[in-house]
Amino acid sequence: MTPAAARKIALSLPEAVKGAHGGHPDFRVGGKVFATLWPTQGRAVVMLAPEEQEMLVAAEPGVFTPVNGFWGQRGATNVALATVDAATLRSAMTMAWRRRAPKKLQGVL
Repeated sequence: MTPAAARKIALSLPEAVKGAHGGHPDFRVGGKVFATLWPTQGRAVVMLAPEEQEMLVAAEPGVFTPVNGFWGQRGATNVALATVDAATLRSAMTMAWRRRAPKKLQGVL
């Protein structure tokens, strides 16, 4: 998975827009970040619920790892771009999108 392919997946979600913070591209819905790309580190970060994070880390530990510290405890999850396939990344980004999307969009996906 390339950063460009990851970007395309993120922007394919309803009303997703590209932004930036901390020098990294991010993706937002309703003004809230649901994913961030770290291209030079070969990873993305998705903002999951802690129980979603736990499920994905257990299912695919070579792909998903919690972010260190406070953010990781709240569900921020690293995704290794070198090992994730498009369907798995789309699924994780969709989970993150649903968590951050405004109520008016909740039934869209």
